[in-house]
Amino acid sequence: MSSGPARTDEITAYVAERGITEVLHFTTGNGLLGIFATGAVRSRDRLDADHYIEHIYTPNCTDRLKDADWTDYVNLSISRVNGRMLGISASSWHNDGETWWAVLAFDRSILADPRVHFTTTNNTYHNCVERGMGAPALRKLFARSVEWGYYGSKKIRYQGMPLEWTTDPQAEVLYPGELSISKLTAIYVRDGENVDHVHGLFGIFPHVPRVPVTVRPEVFQ
Repeated sequence: MSSGPARTDEITAYVAERGITEVLHFTTGNGLLGIFATGAVRSRDRLDADHYIEHIYTPNCTDRLKDADWTDYVNLSISRVNGRMLGISASSWHNDGETWWAVLAFDRSILADPRVHFTTTNNTYHNCVERGMGAPALRKLFARSVEWGYYGSKKIRYQGMPLEWTTDPQAEVLYPGELSISKLTAIYVRDGENVDHVHGLFGIFPHVPRVPVTVRPEVFQ
């Protein structure tokens, strides 16, 4: 198997071939506050160990027992968010009526960073998920057919499906440890009020890159 620069070049070439432009991570307003405060999106393990962040941090997912071996990785999506997981997070775990959400877009180059893993579907579907590193593992996320769930269900690439979309929207990028906001390229929110919230945080944390903040409600679906 190729390694080092050769593996990186192969991933970079495949990402460009598919027209992938961004890697996404959704978070609550409190989560965004913590990300700005620390300068990084941190894994669950590193958030739990941070005594400052623990006072403001509420995880997107309240139960990580099904992927306990992967809690030192940041969960990301390619080109579109995992709408199913975002819906569950918003309706079941953060349904207080006050929580707002943001989607952070990172430069596609992070896909070629060391120790990044790719999963064909939700990482908790142990009976069918395919997981690995490098371009061969990344290509599997765009296979014609991908098994998901617990009952042999399959996602099929339909005619006209955007090249940059993974076959299963629950496919994941697992980024080791923490992801620096130096690679942040944009922030998407649901409405203008949330734009104001983000700009308010910019004023509190001058070290945060001043990336575009755009109203994109379709990103959250």
